[in-house]
Amino acid sequence: MPTPEQGAQLEAYLALLQRWNATYNLTSVRDAEAMRVQHLADCLAVVEPLRRVCPAGRVLDVGSGGGLPGVVLAVMNPAWTVVCVDTVGKKAAFVRQVAAELGLANLHAEHSRVESLRAPAFDVVTARAFASLADIARLTGGLLSPAGCWMAMKGQRPADEIAALPPDIDVFHVEPLTIPGLDAQRCLVWMRYAPDHPRASATASP
Repeated sequence: MPTPEQGAQLEAYLALLQRWNATYNLTSVRDAEAMRVQHLADCLAVVEPLRRVCPAGRVLDVGSGGGLPGVVLAVMNPAWTVVCVDTVGKKAAFVRQVAAELGLANLHAEHSRVESLRAPAFDVVTARAFASLADIARLTGGLLSPAGCWMAMKGQRPADEIAALPPDIDVFHVEPLTIPGLDAQRCLVWMRYAPDHPRASATASP
C-alpha cells in the first residue's frame, strides 16, 4: 500500500496525466476514476511481486506511453532506478515532466526505439500492452543483465505466446494478479535466459 506521501504523488501524477491527455492523447482512458482503476491499481499490483524479485536495481519500462508502470514503480520504490522508453517524443517529455514535478530523481525517460537504446544493463525489463513475449525478448534481450529477468504484464495467461518463445527463453513463473475494482484477468509472465543461453552462462564467469 502507498504511504500518504506516495499516495499524494500518485494523485498528482493522475492529475498531470489528465491535464496532458487533453492535448497529447497519452491514454484512451479519460475518466479519472477509470484511470485510477485501470492504470494506477493495475500498476500498483505489480509492485510487491517486483520487490520480491528485485528489491533494488535498474528497471526498464518498454513502450511506457504515459509512464505506466514506470512512474508508479518509481514512486513506490526509490531503490529502483526506472527508465521509461517510448518512440513518441511527447510521451517521453511527459514522463520527464512528471519526474520534475514529483521530485522523482530515480525516474528517467528516453525517446527512442528500444532496439536502438544504448544504456547499462537492466536487472528487470517490464512491458505493459507492448508486444508479444517473443518480441519483448527479441527487442530487449541486449539490455537485460545476464542474471536479470523480464516481467511482462498481460491479461489472461498468454499460452500461445509462451509456446512461441524460443527455447533459450525460460518462463519460470506465471503469476495471477487481482486488481481491486477491475473485473478482468491480469497476470505477470516472468521470463529469463535459459541456462544454456550465452548471456546466462556469463553469470558463472569470474
